[in-house]
Order: sequence, then structure tokens, then C-alpha cells
Amino acid sequence: MRYLSWIVILSTLTVANAAFAEVITLTDPKGDDKGPGTYEYPTDGVYRPGSFDLTKVTFESSGDDTIIEVEIAAKIEDPWDSSAWGGNGFSLQFVQIYLDTNKATGSGHAETLPGLNARFSSESAWEKVVLISPQGKNRLQSEVNAKAKALKDDVVIPRKTSVKGRTLRAVVSNADLGSAVAKGWGYQVVMQSNEGFPDKSDLLTRKVNEYAGPHRFGGGSDWECDPHIIDMVAGGASGNPDETKAQADALKYTCDKGGDVGKSTLATLPMVYR
Repeated sequence: MRYLSWIVILSTLTVANAAFAEVITLTDPKGDDKGPGTYEYPTDGVYRPGSFDLTKVTFESSGDDTIIEVEIAAKIEDPWDSSAWGGNGFSLQFVQIYLDTNKATGSGHAETLPGLNARFSSESAWEKVVLISPQGKNRLQSEVNAKAKALKDDVVIPRKTSVKGRTLRAVVSNADLGSAVAKGWGYQVVMQSNEGFPDKSDLLTRKVNEYAGPHRFGGGSDWECDPHIIDMVAGGASGNPDETKAQADALKYTCDKGGDVGKSTLATLPMVYR
């Protein structure tokens, strides 16, 4: 009888812990997958409307892991058969999730990973970034080691990445994040497109040019001054229509007319705090 009582108590505690597991939800308006408002999809038919349009992101603690789910407005497809090159079941999307885990000015990194052409303010610098990519773990790690060596200790590659319908799902070790996700953290979810043959200094980033091409986004600049970001969370990340403007404002940039990148002004990305 005493043994049965302990089973009941343990079962109750398990249910209670599950009920109080931390769940963070961010939502984003549909139809804002235009970067600062001017970007256009590549012209090749594989880039279907909505393929880079973030709609919802959730973070849920589960034992020693955090499960991250990224929903978009269109069914996620695999036109280039990622399984043939050790990939994760999709081909086009590449999501970078930046986390401010301590909200301390001067702590963390202001620069993004190479190729985004953006930065964070010192007040919202990041401590960890999670990569949800079509590329397998070995390719990802090789790219990080070669192109982001100074940041590599804070780059988190999921234990498992998969896709179902309109949702990308990543399982991340809490040990790699430093802890389970917690209230008070800052979150920025950046959607771009995977580039299997990137420029030598870019980390798997598909560029945005002045004019769209078969495999290039348009509406940006041919200089390295425009953010290569198609969608992101902004404002309160509650899905309100005014967050489209908040995104466009955050992704504003200026290019030096002489092509001097050092004299250009890069976009400054905000964090969304929960």
C-alpha cells in the first residue's frame, strides 16, 4: 500500500512539472516576408510564396532539452533532396535564433554571424545562437569553424532537426544553451535562405541583390550593406499588423554611394523579451 502511495505521489509530481514547463511563444504577422519592405523572392519556381514568412515560434522545455518549433506560411518542401547530401529534409530555409540570456549591457556579442549584414545594440547583445539549417551537423560545424571562429563557442547546433508540414522542429540540449529557456530572456528569430555555395566569408547565406534573379532575392543592394534577412520577429512579437512596420524600421540601412562598406550603416536588430 505504501509502495502504491509513492507511485501516486511521483505521478502527481511528474504531471505538475509538465504543467509548469516553460513555454515561450512568439508570433509574427503574415505577409511581411519582404525584409525592410522592398525585398522580392528569387524568380525560380522553387521559392514558393510564403516559404520564408515566419508566423509562429515556440520554445518548450522538455527534460534536458528545449524543443524549438518554427512555423511558416507555406508548406516546407525539399526541392533539392537534402537527404542526398546529409541534410535534414528541407532545402530552402535557414533560421538563426539569437538569445540574450542575461539582459546585461556589454555582455555577449553585438555582431551577427557572417553574411547577415546586421548587428545588435550593446544593450541587447546575444549569448547563444541556434542554427536551424537544411545542412547536416558536420557541414554546419565546418562552416562555423571556418567563418565564425571567434563566435563558435556560442553557436548551438541542434541534436536533431526535422520538418513536418509548415513547421521546422529542432531539439537543443539545455547544456548547450547554458540552461533551459527562461522568462526574462531576449529572442530574435531571423529567417533567411540556405545557400549551399556561399561566398567565402558568408555562413550559408543567400544574398539579396538590387534585382531578383533565379536564386537571388531582389529589392536590396549589390553592395554588402543590406541585411540578408527576409523575415524576423519585431515589436511585441504578438502578430499585430503594426509589427510589419517595426520590422521594416529595424531593417533600415544605408549604403555608401562609393561602395565603401565601412561607411555604410547596417541594420540594428532588436530583441523581443519575454
